[in-house]
Amino acid sequence: MSLHDDAVLVLKKHQGQDELRQVYLDHLAAHPDGLWKACGAGHVTASALVVDPSRGRALLTLHKKLRMWLQMGGHCEPGDRTLARAALREATEESGIDGLTLAPGGPVRLDRHHTPCAWHLDVQYAAVAPSGAVEAISDESLDLRWFPYAEVADVADESVVRLLEATLARV
Repeated sequence: MSLHDDAVLVLKKHQGQDELRQVYLDHLAAHPDGLWKACGAGHVTASALVVDPSRGRALLTLHKKLRMWLQMGGHCEPGDRTLARAALREATEESGIDGLTLAPGGPVRLDRHHTPCAWHLDVQYAAVAPSGAVEAISDESLDLRWFPYAEVADVADESVVRLLEATLARV
């Protein structure tokens, strides 16, 4: 199965956000290259909010280009076989944490936003950090920091707050 086929199946199964979900499906139907950065009409991306439920905290990255506190995530790559694997790869690369696991049940939400490169149709997952996880900053970040759940709204925008809420409902 191709990444495109996987994305369509994941989106068809996603519960809620029906209008936005249909925007994603229409995009993929109209753009066979709709998962790749080269698609100027926008592209599907994959991200994951890394959480540590035992300590009540979320790991955010201060994005180098956007200068905003965000979840880990980004563009799909040719080696990605599924959206879930793309999200887990991005979370692992950007957090430096090995052993992350995605919460069961597929993506926790969808978020469409404009970036300097194009529209991102982000498919957002929840990733649980293993006990004793130690983060390591990547080249894509200015900073990487754990925030207590209650403090996320103080540093991040509404989309990250909604992602945290959806994540906590899942884990």
